[in-house]
Amino acid sequence: MYNAKAYSAASATSRLASTKIVRRDPTETDVQIEILFCGICHSDLHQVRNEWSDFMPTVYPCIPGHEIVGRVTKVGSAVSKFKPGDLAGVGCMVDSDGSCPACRAGLEQFCRNATYTYNFPDKHLGGVTYGGYSDSIVVDHRFVLHVPMNLNLAGTAPLLCAGITTYSPMRHWGVTKGKKVGVAGLGGLGHMGVKFAHALGAHVVVFTTSPNKKEDALRLGADEVVLSRNADEMQKHAGSFDFILDAVAADHDINAYINLLGIDGNITLVGAPEKPLPVGAFGLIASRRSLRIAHWRHSRNSGDA
Repeated sequence: MYNAKAYSAASATSRLASTKIVRRDPTETDVQIEILFCGICHSDLHQVRNEWSDFMPTVYPCIPGHEIVGRVTKVGSAVSKFKPGDLAGVGCMVDSDGSCPACRAGLEQFCRNATYTYNFPDKHLGGVTYGGYSDSIVVDHRFVLHVPMNLNLAGTAPLLCAGITTYSPMRHWGVTKGKKVGVAGLGGLGHMGVKFAHALGAHVVVFTTSPNKKEDALRLGADEVVLSRNADEMQKHAGSFDFILDAVAADHDINAYINLLGIDGNITLVGAPEKPLPVGAFGLIASRRSLRIAHWRHSRNSGDA
């Protein structure tokens, strides 16, 4: 074992403070990484403040961070795909049981015994796992990703969560040229959703409550921007979308977006509101629409949400 520097929260109301933590020495299947950048995800804020207490109660001290990019410093004897000096990334998952039906199908993100990057039972050291607000981390090689040398590392880190969270459902639901795609919310997730949908060739419409975000939305690749509080603007798009990415993390009327879907249209919720959103059944029944709650864990080889 060795000591690493980190930033931790001692309670739901305390600020993050510098501390030292213990990391395990790499096993034969592990990769040790010097952390160079770690994104700040809204999930980290929810977790630090214990706002998901019904689903994932926070264990303190909590060291968040699951958008990790760094440099490999050591590898275990059984690791062949990484070597010291490689650039590597780690997302929100660091282990799975490897034997359940999901794992055998290459869908580790659905493993019921998965280990999250932080605030989950640590089978190696006991206690809970500690995340990327640290200068080092040790992760099973199966959950470490190669990062190309030519990328901006600070800009790459958010791809480990916000990137895959938005790209994955678009890939799953067949977003491509000729599709009409809506993105609700232009925040940390939404802006990536706009860029991905535009890159995939879709007609992209951004929904926002903030008029001052219109210029940014168009710059990122949106074809249209709709103020979601304007009933007339919303009505113009009724029944016309193939896919809507709902990236709003606050309480909002998801039914207003469901009513914009066309036949077999899907809306995928990737934001994580603190309280459940009421969903009207008839909005879904009409036109064979569907609602999906995205699963934000992801495997190394699957694009499914």
